[in-house]
Amino acid sequence: MQFLSYIIVYPFLWIISILPFRLLYAVSDGIYVLVYHIVGYRKNVVLDNLKLVFPQKSEAEILSIRKKFYHHLCDMIVESIKSITISEAEMQKRYVFTNVEEIHELEKKNKSIVLFMGHYASWEWIFILQTQINHKGYAVYKQLSNKYFDRLVKRIRAKYNSHLITTKETFPTLIKAKQKKELTFNGFVFDQSPKLHKAIYWQEFMGVRVPVHVGAEVLAKRLDMATLFLKVNKIKRGYYQATFSTIALNSKDLKDFSITDIALKRVEEQLYEAPEFYLWTHKRWKHRGKEPK
Repeated sequence: MQFLSYIIVYPFLWIISILPFRLLYAVSDGIYVLVYHIVGYRKNVVLDNLKLVFPQKSEAEILSIRKKFYHHLCDMIVESIKSITISEAEMQKRYVFTNVEEIHELEKKNKSIVLFMGHYASWEWIFILQTQINHKGYAVYKQLSNKYFDRLVKRIRAKYNSHLITTKETFPTLIKAKQKKELTFNGFVFDQSPKLHKAIYWQEFMGVRVPVHVGAEVLAKRLDMATLFLKVNKIKRGYYQATFSTIALNSKDLKDFSITDIALKRVEEQLYEAPEFYLWTHKRWKHRGKEPK
């Protein structure tokens, strides 16, 4: 059944991926009508999230942000599909790193890296970074239930020498890399909600106290990695600008959870600047009010 689903769906994905960008975004506009106006995918979740974190905004402002967000979400969907066939040169033109020399300096210092970033603007095309650095790239991801689509995603990332690993694989893989003295670059989109029974740390995010993932910080401390944050700006449709900022060169010198706190604040700054580019369909605040005393 999984293979049947794959061979039915994949040809459509491939056809979409070879479209020129002008037509690709026409497809995005069509998906927007379907997702927002017909299906209404998680519209109430998005509305509740926006009202919760922006209580000072009017109803009209909230609804405007919601519409803009769904347009951006649909752009991200087609851009993800475009990853199947997009050329390296095209992606480099559209996803620009302003200060990749920050990574080169850490390489000279023999430092592996943990990168924090939020579900903001675009995290799908960050893998093009591997064409510009020498660190071996890893990204922690949630394995897809369909093994054929899971292989497709891994194959797309592998084009640029990036490797997807599950949460369970993370520590064994990176410990082995450290033993072999490999420099690694490890990306975490860390701002989703952890499972309540696994929550060990709570902090305010957009004014609401919620559980926070701390695995990226724990990894950085245990394996003596530098920690960076990646701020991504959407310049216009299909064009992004990404900038690295250092959190800590020696992560284990900072007190527990302070690295996570800093990264969380930098995600907040992006949300206040342009909230429409955040992934509001996540139930990010679903555990509010459930913190153990």
